[in-house]
Amino acid sequence: MSDRPRLLPLLGTTRHGSRDAMTCLYRCGNACDHPVPNTSDNTYFGDLVEGEVTRRGVVRAGAVGALVLGFGGAAAGALAGAAPAAAAPATPVVPEVADPTAPQRGVGNGALTFKPIPPNQLDTLVVPNGYDHSVVIRWGDPVLPGAPRFDLHGQTAAAQAKQFGYNNDFVGVLPLDRRGRRALLVVNHEYTNEDLMFPGFTGLDNLTVEQLRTAMAAHGMSVVELERVDGTGQWRPVGQGRRPYNRRVTALATKFELTGPAAGSAWLRTAADPKGRTVVGTLNNCAGGVTPWGTVLSGEENFNQYFVGADAAPAELKPKFDRYGITTAARYPSGSRKWERADERFDLAKHPNEAHRFGWIVEIDPFDPESRPRKHTALGRFKHEGANVIVARDKRVVAYMGDDERFDYLYKFVSDKKFMPGDSWVARKNNLTLLESGTLYVAQFAQTSAAEIDGSGKLPADGAFNGTGRWIRLVSGNRSYVDGMTAADVLTFTRLAGDKVGATKMDRPEDVEPSLLTGKVYVALTNNTDRGKAGKPAADEINPRNLNKHGQILELVEDRGDNTAESFTWSLPIVAGDPADPSTYFAGYDKTKVSPISCPDNVAFDATGNLWISTDGNALGSNDGLFATAVEGPERGHLKQFLTVPLGAETCGPFITGDNRSVFVAVQHPGEITGASVEKPASTWPDGDYAKPGVVVTWRLDGGPIGS
Repeated sequence: MSDRPRLLPLLGTTRHGSRDAMTCLYRCGNACDHPVPNTSDNTYFGDLVEGEVTRRGVVRAGAVGALVLGFGGAAAGALAGAAPAAAAPATPVVPEVADPTAPQRGVGNGALTFKPIPPNQLDTLVVPNGYDHSVVIRWGDPVLPGAPRFDLHGQTAAAQAKQFGYNNDFVGVLPLDRRGRRALLVVNHEYTNEDLMFPGFTGLDNLTVEQLRTAMAAHGMSVVELERVDGTGQWRPVGQGRRPYNRRVTALATKFELTGPAAGSAWLRTAADPKGRTVVGTLNNCAGGVTPWGTVLSGEENFNQYFVGADAAPAELKPKFDRYGITTAARYPSGSRKWERADERFDLAKHPNEAHRFGWIVEIDPFDPESRPRKHTALGRFKHEGANVIVARDKRVVAYMGDDERFDYLYKFVSDKKFMPGDSWVARKNNLTLLESGTLYVAQFAQTSAAEIDGSGKLPADGAFNGTGRWIRLVSGNRSYVDGMTAADVLTFTRLAGDKVGATKMDRPEDVEPSLLTGKVYVALTNNTDRGKAGKPAADEINPRNLNKHGQILELVEDRGDNTAESFTWSLPIVAGDPADPSTYFAGYDKTKVSPISCPDNVAFDATGNLWISTDGNALGSNDGLFATAVEGPERGHLKQFLTVPLGAETCGPFITGDNRSVFVAVQHPGEITGASVEKPASTWPDGDYAKPGVVVTWRLDGGPIGS
């Protein structure tokens, strides 16, 4: 008789939409239990626009620079070497902008010919026939040389600060050599689930201070040197030698530099940091992006749940806290992490400005392990899912960002300075400052068929959900464009600035990524089950379904193909759900041939321009997964499911290497199902004992390009 623990049932444990109640507690502090932070009454400019904007009438993006993460001879585009960190064993290859029209080798023809896998509820990772996968690294594995062996029953903060953290989300892979044999894996650790970390867990109030500090050390980021396995698409951590790039960034001890116009402002000063320029730690790091100059951006998302005591904060701050989801009606909001027991800076009654020091875009240089990570105030403060960068025609860089909250906004940032290609230290020094000064915008959308939207998801008579839009300036450098708010006000309380200028309320804008081949921008709008409820905004053309539990994908085309433009056209190529549901849409493709998808969360591109979509909280009843579709040509909308993750897990990442031979995904919160514990796991992935978040790589058995 098997001694394998009995798996807990999947049914009856969901709480908000399709997420399990345990995920709601730990992931976002039961955000859906709290009032929607956005209570503004924003309206659209030009609800009815004369004429129709169809896909045929959309201004096509012209050629733009493409960031290509090359791996050896199969690299797509040019690569440049950057000087290594002191005593580093290899010369890091920092990718630069390449001509997207240049011939590419070894990446395939772009056709997605794999046979899609069926939806399932298996407690394993499932990939198509002809593919294999392996776990690259899991919670507790060593990161720093000399890290102690993981001890489930004796976890300490000191040990965890040297080991791979918990609940991995964003994944980036940056090449370390020109032969494609070494790379740096950079991963976010979004949050912890103490139920599944500590044996004998009986409640957050009963954790020891050392256990709380261990959870703090399990947050943050990891940088891990990888090596390719036998010339295949498989990768594994380098297990010997100095590994000088390996690094842990934690919420516990890592110091961050604040940059940009709000740095040093009164809002960011605390008793421990009276100059308002140095922050300890990073919180709830969700998605992110790799920059053209070889750094990684990370978004601080649901930081609100880590703070208590806002009920005793100064009265003038309470409306601002409420807008950011920090409860002011009680000392301990639902979902509180109780971290103030380990560090009093999380008590807003004592340190009310500490919360303002989180909710930023973080930049880390993985090629310089001694560098101090930075929080860029010029990109605004909100619940950042992440940020992704493209180099515009005039060489300024543009970062796109979503605020992951029901009825919140879509943003972009355009730098003042221009990107410098090349591997010189002059270029490197310049590029590392690009996100410190520029113009921050928020999006406002107009509709072509407003009168036809009834909340059912029925297509308008013009055959598409589409329209125009504009980017509204919020701040440029130290100049505010929002009445009654200084530049520091706008950047520290960006949500309030968006409210004032009438930004469009969206269905949880999460990952936002521009295609580096076309310049078009794709946004994952995950869901919004509050859409259309009494007293809440009803459906509109860009959010076309009431009680929206499945989400949609937005395609945004900047005017003249210029990513710095202040106007755009938009459409919804995918309205997610069961293809048999008439409210779904797949760019007009035959819906009998597409895979069902629910709750798109993260997006990525392969080297040939196909869009890959990962999901979070599949409301169709099966495990979350990774999907791929062409976004151009006759196969546009032909969505196929590529993999599924184990029970209770979310598919994060994803990242496809520049040679198109490896797909990395983060398996986050496996077994996160109500009633589960270390002793009674709902999932035993990946090792057959208890659930451990981890990063997985998938590759073709014949060594060919992924997908085709």
